[in-house]
Amino acid sequence: MAKRKKLPGVLDFKVLIEPDETGGYVVSCPSLSGCFSQGDTIEEAIENIKEAIELCLEDMKEHGEPIPATSHVLIGSVTVTI
Repeated sequence: MAKRKKLPGVLDFKVLIEPDETGGYVVSCPSLSGCFSQGDTIEEAIENIKEAIELCLEDMKEHGEPIPATSHVLIGSVTVTI
């Protein structure tokens, strides 16, 4: 496996973790369109999305794309009556 370049600084990306209907967990990063991963456990899913985020950021940097602001994602809850 090729060694990835480290990006300077620390970014705090929000991720969404959901149980997969076939087992395990699916995780996505809303700030990075198309950045998804999965894992058998929550811990594994988090490690996998961290790697996926690093790869997405590396690719964006190589293509001269701006890194999105991580503070634009808000996590909330909405209740509805059914």
